[in-house]
Amino acid sequence: MTTLPNLPAVNQPTVSMDTGRLATRENLEAAGQKFEAIFTGMMLSSMRKAKLGDGLFESNALNQFRDMQDQQLAQSMAVHAPIGIGKAMIEFLAKSAEDTVK
Repeated sequence: MTTLPNLPAVNQPTVSMDTGRLATRENLEAAGQKFEAIFTGMMLSSMRKAKLGDGLFESNALNQFRDMQDQQLAQSMAVHAPIGIGKAMIEFLAKSAEDTVK
C-alpha cells in the first residue's frame, strides 16, 4: 500500500479574520436589515408552499408575481416591522467586534 504525500487542501473553507466590514455601526445595521429581509422572505415562501389546496386560477405567472410581491413585503417588514432577528445579529456582531478590538 502506498501513501500519498501531504498536499495542501484545495477549496477548503476558511474563516476570514478581516473584520473591516464590521468597523461601523451603519454597516452592521444594513447587514442586519438585509438578513431580516431574507429571513422574512424565506418564512413567507414557506408559508406559501404550505397551502392546503390549489387555486382555481393558479398559473406560473401568478406565482412569479406573488413571489415578487413577497420579496417586497419582506423588505418592507424588515424596515417597518422587524421581528428582531436582524437586531439580535447586529448586537452579536457588535459584541464580537468589540471583543476582537480588545
